[in-house]
Amino acid sequence: MVGTRGVPARYGGFETAVEEIGKRLVAAGHEVTVYCRGDKHADGEYLGMRLVHLPAIEKKVAETLSHTGFSVLHAFREKIGRDGADVALVFNAANAPLLPVLRTLRIPVATHVDGLEWKRTKWSGTGQRYYRAAEALAVRWSDALIADARGIQDYYRERFGAESVFIAYGAPILAETDTAKLAEAGYTPGGYHLVVARFEPENHVHLAVEGYRRSSATKPLVVVGSAPYADEYTARLKALAGDDPRITFLGGVWDQDLLDALYAGALTYLHGHSVGGTNPSLLRAMGAGASVVAYDVNFNREVLGAEAGRFFHDAASLAAEVEAAEADPSAAADRGEAARKRAAEQYVWDDVAAAYERLCEDLAARRLTRRTVRPRNK
Repeated sequence: MVGTRGVPARYGGFETAVEEIGKRLVAAGHEVTVYCRGDKHADGEYLGMRLVHLPAIEKKVAETLSHTGFSVLHAFREKIGRDGADVALVFNAANAPLLPVLRTLRIPVATHVDGLEWKRTKWSGTGQRYYRAAEALAVRWSDALIADARGIQDYYRERFGAESVFIAYGAPILAETDTAKLAEAGYTPGGYHLVVARFEPENHVHLAVEGYRRSSATKPLVVVGSAPYADEYTARLKALAGDDPRITFLGGVWDQDLLDALYAGALTYLHGHSVGGTNPSLLRAMGAGASVVAYDVNFNREVLGAEAGRFFHDAASLAAEVEAAEADPSAAADRGEAARKRAAEQYVWDDVAAAYERLCEDLAARRLTRRTVRPRNK
């Protein structure tokens, strides 16, 4: 498993997926190697997964690709030493230029293509062109594509004539709110609105802040998040908030128990992500029973369905949803319970891991090849 920051999962959705899937594959009797960057785990093993730590160039444009480059070279040496992998799971289509190395080793490759990265405003024209090209290379050189949302499947089918395997993420299901953790942070259940997001324009934190400021809400807005390369956007958010005493920026919250308690205790969770597929933050909020108000795009509607959320498209519509939740908190709570039920039924990690196991078996048996990715040879 290559292309992420690795495990233990401390950063984002890819890392959580690697941990949840990897440990279940180990339990099913498979040997799993995870390539990692960042702090080393003391044992060189985690939850039965073998960890290989390698460096990366710590620049926005080079970090992921450079680490994956070191990883595939390591895999090359291991394969030459006849101790190589039977299957490679590569996360992020941005790593596609390195797939020929794995193909040279005759290692079947599945690429998890993630969302539409080229739509992210942090990338310049050159960066956008690179991501568009990388998508095409992933289609050309992968034996299977993994899409975590039907909308991503549709995109690859329509743009490239390519077929993909749909495997979503799982959702952690929380039975109750850790009120002690909330109290320590100064909050009470149902007493605030919540945003959790990396500070990037396509996550629409600015609409959440602007819309909330326009509202007559009396419960505070708590904003959790930051971004390593987004100083200008962060400054814009602070300017939008102005001196409104109802808005608090907590920065990054790395205590997962506290973060879960914040999700579970929120009157509403305001979700602005727009360019990914099935978003792990949205699933975590649903599993916590949060009443979700999500940005109106196909990915979010796919995950929430018809009954488990409300939607906004601009600051005015978000303000109206926040006011409506405060006017009828019981209806908001009912939507939260519907979201938790949907997550528990539709987004189950055991099912996700079983789908990955079947995928790997199909790859190893050569039932999936580049011809199945592009059956019409487009």
